[in-house]
Amino acid sequence: MPTLFTTNPTPYIIAGPCSIESQRQFAESVEALSQMPQVSMIRCGVWKPRTRPGSFEGRGEEALQWIKQLKKQHPNLLFAAEVATPQHLELCLKYSIDAVWIGARTSGNPFSVSELCNALKGCRLPVLVKNPLIPDIKLWTGDIDRVRNAGISDVAAVHRGFFLDNNLGYRNNPLWKIPIELKRLHPDLPLLCDPSHISGNAALVAKVSQTAMDLNFDGLMVETHPHPKQALTDAAQQITPAQLAELIYNLRIPDKNNAIPNELQLLRQQIDMIDSQLLQLLADRNRVSQTIAGIKKANNLSILQINRWEQLLNAHLADAAEMGLSQDFVRRIFEEIHTESVRLQDEQMHGKQ
Repeated sequence: MPTLFTTNPTPYIIAGPCSIESQRQFAESVEALSQMPQVSMIRCGVWKPRTRPGSFEGRGEEALQWIKQLKKQHPNLLFAAEVATPQHLELCLKYSIDAVWIGARTSGNPFSVSELCNALKGCRLPVLVKNPLIPDIKLWTGDIDRVRNAGISDVAAVHRGFFLDNNLGYRNNPLWKIPIELKRLHPDLPLLCDPSHISGNAALVAKVSQTAMDLNFDGLMVETHPHPKQALTDAAQQITPAQLAELIYNLRIPDKNNAIPNELQLLRQQIDMIDSQLLQLLADRNRVSQTIAGIKKANNLSILQINRWEQLLNAHLADAAEMGLSQDFVRRIFEEIHTESVRLQDEQMHGKQ
């Protein structure tokens, strides 16, 4: 079924300030963004969930009044606001907000999402669902299912990254494999990227946006402020409308309708054969691990031989460096292989737990 986010040209662009700080600031933002035909929706930070009390938490209903005025001046623009409670949703409906999104702090709490979904029943409002702070795809898809079960057919997902111990220099680790898996599970679900919250740094927003396009995302939600240095929230990651126009102009949008070249088909066949060989080698390795478990059990040896494991890992990392492979990548692979080997040996020696 066509939705708001699929009936418009790709990419679907949502832009606007992190927070509506004043009537003047927001009007200036909307006026600038209204000059960009590629921008289909304005993001409106009406309520702002903050980590510490006393921080700026948005203008609330007053901001909704300003939005209503601007909607009359810009009838072709759509406006979206974040909601965290049924009361937020009720006010958005009162002021004819065009779409709402469920933020990352809310999407991690099934009770909060269920309350919102109960309030959504009977509405025809498009809903965007941001990923939770933790990389749990079941939690994310569960939120999407709850929204759909409330009778909302116009649903989209927004990838804004995950807060991990190692965020790779970003504010939130993009962990692209999670949204890629979401797209595999729900190929018809529109998927947008929030490069601002992934980046945490205005200088990285364009790079993250391009990566999202290369990964076949359907759109972007970009924080845009007329004077980012003066912003009351997320000043470091917001870009100006002029920078947004440049970002959009420079985006390389892959053509989804292009025929796949024969050369690429042949290379994909090679990848398929290599993957098959890798799987066979992993199966062979597991069988050897199970045989080793029998010998360890017969000789009363521990499953984990830490010195042996360290020697193997260091040797693999040295080989990886010589082959031009990423040592972090190789380390992750062999840590997973070793974890599985320990599990299999434990199962072989003690039976399934």
